Amino acid sequence: MGRKRVHIIVLAAVLAAVAVILPIVLMLHVSWVSALRREERNLRAFAEQGSSRAQLLYDEVRDALLALTKAEIVPCSTQHIALMREIVMNNTAINEIGYFKDGRLVCSSWGQVATTVTRAPVDYETADGIAVTVRVQPIVSHVKPMMALHFRDHNILVDPSLLADVATDTDTQLVIASEGGVLVAAHGDPDGHLVSSLLKQPRSGIDDDHIFAAARSKDWIAIAISSRERIAQTLSEERWLLLPVAGLMAASLVALITWLARRRLSPLGELELALRNREFVAHYQPIIDIETGICVGAEALARWRRPDGTAVRPDFFIPLAEENGLIGALTNQMVEAVIRDLAPVLVADRSLHIALNLSAEDLVSGRVLAFIQQAIAGTGIRTEQLWLEATERGFIDIEAARATIIEARRLGHSVAIDDFGTGYSSLQYLQRLPLDALKIDKAFVETIGRNAATSPVIGHIIDMAKTLDLHIVAEGIETEEQLAYLRERGVRFGQGWLFSKPLPAGEFVAFHRRRQHEYGPGPELIRRAIA
Repeated sequence: MGRKRVHIIVLAAVLAAVAVILPIVLMLHVSWVSALRREERNLRAFAEQGSSRAQLLYDEVRDALLALTKAEIVPCSTQHIALMREIVMNNTAINEIGYFKDGRLVCSSWGQVATTVTRAPVDYETADGIAVTVRVQPIVSHVKPMMALHFRDHNILVDPSLLADVATDTDTQLVIASEGGVLVAAHGDPDGHLVSSLLKQPRSGIDDDHIFAAARSKDWIAIAISSRERIAQTLSEERWLLLPVAGLMAASLVALITWLARRRLSPLGELELALRNREFVAHYQPIIDIETGICVGAEALARWRRPDGTAVRPDFFIPLAEENGLIGALTNQMVEAVIRDLAPVLVADRSLHIALNLSAEDLVSGRVLAFIQQAIAGTGIRTEQLWLEATERGFIDIEAARATIIEARRLGHSVAIDDFGTGYSSLQYLQRLPLDALKIDKAFVETIGRNAATSPVIGHIIDMAKTLDLHIVAEGIETEEQLAYLRERGVRFGQGWLFSKPLPAGEFVAFHRRRQHEYGPGPELIRRAIA
């Protein structure tokens, strides 16, 4: 037991340490995930702004191209040049408009063009037919390289940096590309290898150095990129928020582990665990026909042996189970043990019976009767082969007990009152309850042959049982003198160490077979002789 307590204490200490560390690790993980998602949301918002702005500018340029195409004026006339110039002045995104004929620039929003300018090669074409050249060096205005959008004969130059002109902090980079993945504009100086990878497969995520998010509009892809170091500041904020939560979780887990350890170390906790682990087995105290020496049955006794090999006394764990509502589960396991251990023997020898002890709870509720019927169904065991024994503790509610006994006998069980004579109202029970047998407590049997004050009592008990036509089983027979006295007084059955101590199932089967070989088989079903 000491070693077991040490194991539980050590395990509880280890679990308590884990309970302290685990919430901190969990907090670190949660804060990291939260900070990462927070940065991803911010970057996604930048990316969505970028894609929306690019789409808006593109739609304005496309509408301008369509308007020029529909205008019914002479190309490069004064009216035509004035219209192009007006569109440029009214749209800040447009830098210059040109008119091409046979692939050569004829005029622009600046006026007639004297030099030879050919149309630049097309990099890609949009879904609505707009040809796009990403980098074009204007010949007329001589400004920085522009993006050219061409539809039929008109060409519009746009500053590509305007597509990525979204209000961001200085650490965030924004990349604008076509739906097909052609890089158009960039804010900042993003990593070229990363941008190339993201344009091939737009996505949100994180790598060793960067965190990034992508967004799409109809014609554009926007990718926002930030340094992974940005998460550190957010992470610090998240940890300060989650640290009290981690402390509360750790304190709660330690308290729970402490409570469970104390409960596990308590006798009740051990009993509950033993029931869950099915640590209980049945030992069998043989019942002998005193006249013939035949083994006619046995009383099933609960035995609890812990995994470490130590045994627990029944007079300790049975009252504990009764006081805490666990006796029903223990009774169920005993019924199952009897069926598992002795079904073949009971089927082969119909004269053999096994006595099961009933708790006060089961005697009042009658619950165990249905459980027994269900348990023996299909096993070949007869109800008559299972006797039920109840002590006077079970007769607190005598009317409920009477109803249970009547039902038990209707099903075929024999019912005996156990430890008779140890209670203050045994005679009352004998008169009011339809019993089959009476078991004389060993405290009276051991007085036989001794000059004790209680010596005459056993004779009166035997006479009373005979008067009530009850069969008698004497418990605790240990000497030949006691056996002779009981045989002389007509007591039919006895059990005790004179015959055998309580035996494990295999040893009981061997004992029963030896008795059969020595004394012959028992009579067919004793219950009818008792009823």
